[in-house]
Amino acid sequence: MVGAAAVASGRAGRALALSGDGGSGANGGDGYGGEGGGSSSFDHDKSNYVGVSGRGELTLEEVVMLDVHGMHCGSCAARVRKILEGHGDVRTASVNLANESAVVRVTLDVPQVAGSDFENAIKEAAKLVGTKLAALVTAAGFPTSLRDAGGVAVAGVTGAEAARIKREERLKRIKESTQRVIVAWALASACLLGHLSHFFHSSAPWLRVLHSNPVHITLSIFAMAGPGRQILVDGWQSLRRGGPNMNTLVSLGAIASFSMSTAAMLLPSLGWPTFFEEPVMLLAFVLLGRAVEERAKLQATSDMSALLNLVPETARLVSTTGSADSDQPYYRTVPTSVIGPKDKIIVLPGDRIPIDGTVVSGCSTVDEAAITGEPIPRPKSMGDSVSAGTVNCDGVLTIEVVSSGDETQVAGIVRMVESAQQREAPVQRLADQVSGKFVYGVMAASAVTFTFWSTVGTKLFPSVLATAATAANAPILIALQMTASVLVVACPCALGLATPTAVLVGTSVGARHGLLIRGGDILEKASSLDTVIFDKTGTLTIGKPVLTDTRAVAGFNDDEIIALAGAVERNCRHPLALAISDAADKGGLQRYDVEEGTFIQVPGAGAKAMVNKRLVSVGTKAFVEDEKHQDVPAELLNSNDNPGRTPVFVGIDGKIVGVLEMEDEIRKDAMDTIKRLHDKNIQTIMISGDRLETAQAVGKLVGIDERFIFGGVKPAGKAELVEEFQREGKRVAMVGDGINDAAALAQADVGIAMASGVGAASEVASIVLLGDRLPQVSDAIDLSRATLNKIKQNLGWAFGYNLVGIPIAAGALLPAYGLSLTPSVAGAIMGFSSLGVMGNSLLLRMKGRELSKDESEGDEK
Repeated sequence: MVGAAAVASGRAGRALALSGDGGSGANGGDGYGGEGGGSSSFDHDKSNYVGVSGRGELTLEEVVMLDVHGMHCGSCAARVRKILEGHGDVRTASVNLANESAVVRVTLDVPQVAGSDFENAIKEAAKLVGTKLAALVTAAGFPTSLRDAGGVAVAGVTGAEAARIKREERLKRIKESTQRVIVAWALASACLLGHLSHFFHSSAPWLRVLHSNPVHITLSIFAMAGPGRQILVDGWQSLRRGGPNMNTLVSLGAIASFSMSTAAMLLPSLGWPTFFEEPVMLLAFVLLGRAVEERAKLQATSDMSALLNLVPETARLVSTTGSADSDQPYYRTVPTSVIGPKDKIIVLPGDRIPIDGTVVSGCSTVDEAAITGEPIPRPKSMGDSVSAGTVNCDGVLTIEVVSSGDETQVAGIVRMVESAQQREAPVQRLADQVSGKFVYGVMAASAVTFTFWSTVGTKLFPSVLATAATAANAPILIALQMTASVLVVACPCALGLATPTAVLVGTSVGARHGLLIRGGDILEKASSLDTVIFDKTGTLTIGKPVLTDTRAVAGFNDDEIIALAGAVERNCRHPLALAISDAADKGGLQRYDVEEGTFIQVPGAGAKAMVNKRLVSVGTKAFVEDEKHQDVPAELLNSNDNPGRTPVFVGIDGKIVGVLEMEDEIRKDAMDTIKRLHDKNIQTIMISGDRLETAQAVGKLVGIDERFIFGGVKPAGKAELVEEFQREGKRVAMVGDGINDAAALAQADVGIAMASGVGAASEVASIVLLGDRLPQVSDAIDLSRATLNKIKQNLGWAFGYNLVGIPIAAGALLPAYGLSLTPSVAGAIMGFSSLGVMGNSLLLRMKGRELSKDESEGDEK
């Protein structure tokens, strides 16, 4: 499982932290050499360096996040984006209608100061620009607040608290919208009751009163001044600011209907019928659609809310003071927010763990399904890591706190998923372009509609005077009705929600099932993959090789070779190095240490150092021979009868003295994963730094074609191999778990990191498999394909609805079929059109249940 640092470290708001596939990835290499014992060269706490300003200040690229309220449709989102990108400091802006936020990439001029002062200068500069942008958007009619880097609210609350506050605000809006719907439909019901007078006549005289014009105009005024007031005011203000939106269209339709009816009532000589119920019904349908849409948005974000709710608000903090006559630890219940690193807490059976930490006493099993999707609880004992939000099943654990609150893994996952949901899929760009001009186009279409029906339409098709919904012998009335219907039926909302809702649900479902997918662009890339390249050690194998055999030349014994090699390998983090140093430590052998300043490591090859005044080289055959040792003795080179083992050669003072044979267990789910990918017509490839014979032995066992197994490949060569397949037109994913394949992960179209790997891999990979199970590679592709299909369906529906609905509202079917739409019917259709997009996106949750089923049937590695 990925550690807290892998997910929560760095400021997720930074430009680098938001780039899922840019920059180098990190992959735990095979063969020999690994990470070099150093830290990752990919620092998420550093901004993108751009240059030096004329005043000698550093110019950096930074990301700020904004919470934007008051957006009702795609045109609103397009307007906000235009406002942001019009600011001189903004390079790009991405606005998400579904979760009401914006990610803005800005340039900052920062003084050249050192250390923490530089970090503070960046924060202050970003905060200053972000505050200005928030004020700019707010002035345009969209109340906006600045979010600090990493999703933390500027007011000082934690990111988790900020998310909860945002959810509470949405619940409050739902409550308010529900109240408006109730009032609107009460008024609409009164209008409908009045129409019953046609059926009951004299038996219900009070119904005639309800059907009278004075009552209807009163109901209409109440509807527009009460529940519909917000729509009318916002629509007018948006029009006045030069950014008309969906509320503008609805407002124009409602006012047109009301104005026509008022004219008919005040001027009976016109002979026009009144339909004051139209604005009432129109607003009632629109408000109902909005209320249901708000609930659908809340449901779409419920997966992330559920993750946040996993962390308990209190913990049992072990106290240093307790009863003097008791040996039992004393604890007191405190808020989780006051707990810090090095504190110790007690977790009882059945409790959720409130922090990330290390077990210092006790043993138990811990259910990590909520975080990783792994259905089988894992045993935990002293020294094991545990994560916030997981469940302690059957034992008492004392845990030392490593991180809490916003620094926990679960908080980091939520932060990353929120960042991912800001990243648009390229397929959305057409919808964005259309949304920006959509309202103007609809207003133009309504003007054309009015001109046509008020001048030549009724002359060309005189029969429509009797068949139109108004059934009035008045061309101007038909023209006004058609115009209002065109204004109301158009739905930019569906266009604006088509991609963000699918990405929101897809990434949330992925996170709930152990798949951390970093954005809509990644989903789109992963959906079209046709080639998956696997690292061997730690990916197709469990990454914990063991020393199975040692062979030494005459004059040296096995224990001495292991002890000397172990001294060198204690400075490395590669799985083979860890296995050798572990064998030396557990064998009760004499312990040697390397001489200070002599250790040198060559990633993918080996390491050397002075140990006990002797030069010891450990690594591949080529590496040891290059260190000017003699050729490998024949008895060492030819005695390995098991091609699945990895030989590690040891040289001492110019002489190759032995071979350590290492063997790594193949993951139990590797063969099934390869088969699932082949069933999808996806080509599988294995790259290994190990010798070819070892790589082929593993690759053949899991089902990879021998032609696509590559051994003895250096880190740079792996990236070149990925690029070679890309030049052939392949869309390539690279799967790994450490730093050794960083270049290959960066080169691949999609980098996929196993969560058991080092933090660098998890931080920069396009997709992180939190469950650390190979079948999740196939699951990620399945989910990506399902999400992209939903996006295409949503866009097809959004474009299709408007392309069909607007002509019908304009009267295209009226001459031939006598079919036309009243503004209220058009409003009802429009109100529920965006719900089709939301509902279709929510169907992705069924895909989540399929992923759960697949994972639960998988073998535990």
